[in-house]
Amino acid sequence: MNVFITGASSGIGAALAREFASRGAHLGLVARRGEVLDSLIAQLPGSHRRYAVDVTDRARLIEAACEFEAACGGTDLVVANAGISSGALIEYAQDLPVFERILATNVLAAVDTFHPFVAPMRARGSGTLAAIASVAGVRGVPGAGAYCASKAALITVCESLRIELRGSGVRVVTIAPGFIDTPMTADNPYPMPFLMPADAFARRAADAILLGVSYRVIPWQMAWLARLLRLLPNRAFDRLVYKRARKPRSMA
Repeated sequence: MNVFITGASSGIGAALAREFASRGAHLGLVARRGEVLDSLIAQLPGSHRRYAVDVTDRARLIEAACEFEAACGGTDLVVANAGISSGALIEYAQDLPVFERILATNVLAAVDTFHPFVAPMRARGSGTLAAIASVAGVRGVPGAGAYCASKAALITVCESLRIELRGSGVRVVTIAPGFIDTPMTADNPYPMPFLMPADAFARRAADAILLGVSYRVIPWQMAWLARLLRLLPNRAFDRLVYKRARKPRSMA
């Protein structure tokens, strides 16, 4: 099994790399920090390829994807995992580039990640395109408009792509993590119910991806919480989250 993973240097991406490597996969790992990828690969069973690429660099990302596709003779699974998060407020001009960076990394880079593989997979009549979204895409919360919007957009993009590829043999999977214990969540100043270790998440995510489920929230308890929040009337939801602590504006 040949697997291409973005955002593989830490957190969920590194956990997914460890999980798929343990299942015998040949990996193409993408992240900005090549030295961190080298360190990760040194700990993995098997032989793997690494690409020190910023996923917002479309040309270099597509080049890496095409190189992996050619080198391994066809990619079985692509995981668009790269993502960033930060508090950001529309009120402040200095936060506007933060919105742009989050949307470029979390949405457009996922599209660019999938793009080089769609035609080859369709031609073979097989393959899986998986995106790591978030339950944050279910409703917007104060101070996290950029992140919530990016994950909502990613969920919708994958839904559209899934229907476009219906009948082609290519599966599209959306995984929506709840709170996962990674560097991205380390500075969250609010309670994180059902917080899950990254490696435990990776095992469940890999199972769901290989089964080809269309959409899966992990852990399952967060699926019920997300449904409840979605069903709440706006007035009740607004009262509930108005005083919620906000993620620091660390990227501003």
